[in-house]
Amino acid sequence: MPPETAPFESAEAFLAARPEVRCVDLLLPDMNGILRGKRVEAADLRQIYDKGLFLPGSMFALDALGGTIQATGLGFDEGDADRPCLPVADSLWPCPWLGPEIAQLQVSMYEHEGTPFYGDPRHLLGRMVERFRARGMNPVVAVELEFYFVDRERTPGGCAQAPRSPLTGRREHRTQINSMIDLDSVSPILREIVDTCREQGVPAGTALSEYGPSQWEVNLRHVQDAQLACDHAIRLKRIVKGVALRHGMEATFMAKPYRDMAGSGTHVHVSLLDDAGRNVFASDGETDHPLLRRAAAGLLATMPEAMALFAPNANSYRRLRPEAYVPLHPTWAGNNRGVAVRVPLSGPEDRRLEHRVAGADVNPYLLTAAVLGGMLHGLEQGLEPPPPLEGNAYTQRVDAEPLPTDWAAAIARFDSSATFRGLFGEDFVDLYATLKRGELEDFASYVSPLEYAWYLAPL
Repeated sequence: MPPETAPFESAEAFLAARPEVRCVDLLLPDMNGILRGKRVEAADLRQIYDKGLFLPGSMFALDALGGTIQATGLGFDEGDADRPCLPVADSLWPCPWLGPEIAQLQVSMYEHEGTPFYGDPRHLLGRMVERFRARGMNPVVAVELEFYFVDRERTPGGCAQAPRSPLTGRREHRTQINSMIDLDSVSPILREIVDTCREQGVPAGTALSEYGPSQWEVNLRHVQDAQLACDHAIRLKRIVKGVALRHGMEATFMAKPYRDMAGSGTHVHVSLLDDAGRNVFASDGETDHPLLRRAAAGLLATMPEAMALFAPNANSYRRLRPEAYVPLHPTWAGNNRGVAVRVPLSGPEDRRLEHRVAGADVNPYLLTAAVLGGMLHGLEQGLEPPPPLEGNAYTQRVDAEPLPTDWAAAIARFDSSATFRGLFGEDFVDLYATLKRGELEDFASYVSPLEYAWYLAPL
């Protein structure tokens, strides 16, 4: 058994303390961060720990609808062959929103001889972490996620709409950032989300109302384990969706569910500790530490090539527009929310970089792997960033290549990136680019209702 997998003794203790648990959901996040897997009897859990859950490698060749992109070579070309998926340590938890009889366990895919499967994003992130550790550094990571509550009933046109307030019965259509009135209106739901996070070991901190109607953000506290930070993000998404359903609504991490409202993003905070546990970015000035500057420079240099990871589907690119708290150029600064890489206001010991580009629809493992890979590139190459931007990031002329705002262009940039082929490996880049190109081609082949509305009668 690979050393990073969980021993069955931990499951024995869990089940002994919770004899009411009868079933366990085995969860494998796919390339889109969508959870796939099976529900098994708790009595069969030992077999999962000993031999694994067998799933085909095509789990990482699925588009957002669950269709296999055969061009990846992970489908019929290899007979849709099974591989063992083994338990992730510290991932067996109760599922309170499903009742006391259900628990969940996250798994990760391996080859039959025990090596990590190259297409599993969690393993990719692990490889980036190991490269930092080889340099005597350990990433500390925190994730912030934005999402919308939406009504379970769609509009007559099939679009999402804000849910009715549990207190007033009205649908909100206004923008009220950090509104305490809005917070009070869904306080029981948010409290259940935070309480459930606690029961699942997810370090949820601040909850706040965002710009859109019934748009929210939950911040996760930092941990000294990048994979665990992303495990927390995956768990949080399932918790939010599950609790929302219990309260008669849905939750979505779609990047841009409304044309005229704010999009939802994912922000990642990263600092680096040395072997003695000291923050290597610590300095009195926000942006003057040499290692912080090199790491930031690497993020800026690799950002255009990584946009296919930060914006992974067609809807992602609707979020990329001016003056929407979404950077359109690879920029950086201290304490400025308009830039792509921010150095948040903090004391020297908490100095860190905040990556602000990705949408809420991102796979957190891929996002964090790309962020760490970019930082590593800057450190290894000794890159130097441009001067930190000052003032309005949306109106200033920036001497830098714009970020791709077209899905096809973003996929092409990632596919042709020598940097990411060196960081992630040829096989992974080929797999991801082929998968996303296939998903794009399928999406583009559909005739939408908007096309009928615009073109059917007049043409």
